[in-house]
Amino acid sequence: MAIIEKIHHVAYRCKNAKQTVEWYQKYLDMDFILAIAENEVPSTKEPDPYMHIFLDAGHGNVLAFFELPTRPEMGRDPNTPAWTQHLALKVDSVDTMMKVKARLEADGIEVIGPTDHTIFQSIYFFDPSGHRLELAANTSTPEMDKELDRVKWEMLDEWDRTKKAPEHARWMHDGKGLTP
Repeated sequence: MAIIEKIHHVAYRCKNAKQTVEWYQKYLDMDFILAIAENEVPSTKEPDPYMHIFLDAGHGNVLAFFELPTRPEMGRDPNTPAWTQHLALKVDSVDTMMKVKARLEADGIEVIGPTDHTIFQSIYFFDPSGHRLELAANTSTPEMDKELDRVKWEMLDEWDRTKKAPEHARWMHDGKGLTP
């Protein structure tokens, strides 16, 4: 039995709470569902005013942000490449993904992709606070899913020993397709 029922919410820092709500509403159709503001952190009792906003990402998924006006300007981990830390959001189709891409690009927001990962296609872009987002549309087949499930532990064990990319799922990016 799993301990976790689901993710209650995922929280990030933002530069401006109002701008963040408006941006996620405009580009990703997320509804603004809750705001919590305090001058003291409930868990630590630290005096630190904040605005905590919550957005409906659909199907019970909640994306939240904190604006922290008394803290130094936010940055990112200088030891981690910008492409690594990101939030991937599933969309219902490649068509939907491409419509969002067009909406973003129409307003001058740079979008990378679509990138074909064989089992899904993705686009990548940054929100106003510098968080990298990915929209992903599944394109896998049951055979692909079964094969990836079959090799996952072998891949993880090999990676753990060698720190080199295992070849078990090379078919995802080499253009040759699934040939288990």
